[in-house]
Amino acid sequence: MQDSAIQTSPQTAGAPRKLVIASRESRLALWQAEHVRAALQQYYPACDVSILGMTTRGDQILDRTLSKVGGKGLFVKELEIAMAEGRADLAVHSLKDVPMELPEGFVLTAVMEREDPRDALVSNAFASLADMPAGTVVGTSSLRREAALRTRYPHLVIRPLRGNLDTRLAKLDRGEYGAIILAAAGLKRLGLGARIRAVIEPDASLPAAGQGALGIEIRSGRPELAGWLAPLNHAPTALAVRAERAVSRALGGSCQVPLAAHARWEGDRLALESFVAMPDGSRALHARADAAVADGEAAERLGSEVARDLVAQGASAILSSLSGDTSPQAPA
Repeated sequence: MQDSAIQTSPQTAGAPRKLVIASRESRLALWQAEHVRAALQQYYPACDVSILGMTTRGDQILDRTLSKVGGKGLFVKELEIAMAEGRADLAVHSLKDVPMELPEGFVLTAVMEREDPRDALVSNAFASLADMPAGTVVGTSSLRREAALRTRYPHLVIRPLRGNLDTRLAKLDRGEYGAIILAAAGLKRLGLGARIRAVIEPDASLPAAGQGALGIEIRSGRPELAGWLAPLNHAPTALAVRAERAVSRALGGSCQVPLAAHARWEGDRLALESFVAMPDGSRALHARADAAVADGEAAERLGSEVARDLVAQGASAILSSLSGDTSPQAPA
């Protein structure tokens, strides 16, 4: 299912009496759910908004990389089951962790204003990637980040890093890594901005589609709920994210694919950049386009244009080598 609902919806008359938010139980996920709860209570002060904390398969499997155990869907399936069973009305996600294709019966109905979308270097010993001597161990859970690091810093040793934010920081502090790469947004949201030694600019590590943005998922066929959530939607972020996710969807983006897509506004035009690479950094393709984007369809067209460019450069060969059933065609 595409992100057709990522746009502002008309508010429904009346106000909700009770809403339940499904959330993972990590500290960052609960912060995100609390953030949405506070926003909803501003609009609907009489509404009883509660949080249903859950542990997902993605939280339980920590000894293997996501690309080997089922991908991003492991973080959202249990939350979707809770909504399907009526135990929750909505789920809050970091959009970079949401699969490009949602299960039938679910939609992204709102996207909140984006935090810093960049990657961040966290280290107790080094102020920048350029300062690190050969053999320094750098931890990351992302094939995208791994490809970017291997392309620019082939002398570093890249090792997998799993667990929630606090677990990853603890591994760094125990000396298991010389540095780790995390999303700047999560650190800032938890008041841990001081742990950031350096933000990594997009020209060095292009962010993942949706990075820094929070998305709200609901069951389809609930127009009254979509209307209540509409005030939380930030249209500029929603359009940028829709373009990013269109690239990733067209190219079969998943945890098995080192793929980045990042859109930013330049006046009234949306500029979209993307890359796809081999995990070892031996080959990387880049594409960029910009357009005047006023609605979701225009955002989708921009994403398709960038995806076509990458396919024309040979992205299909990279993707098919990484995933046997991935054979992207140039979008129409």
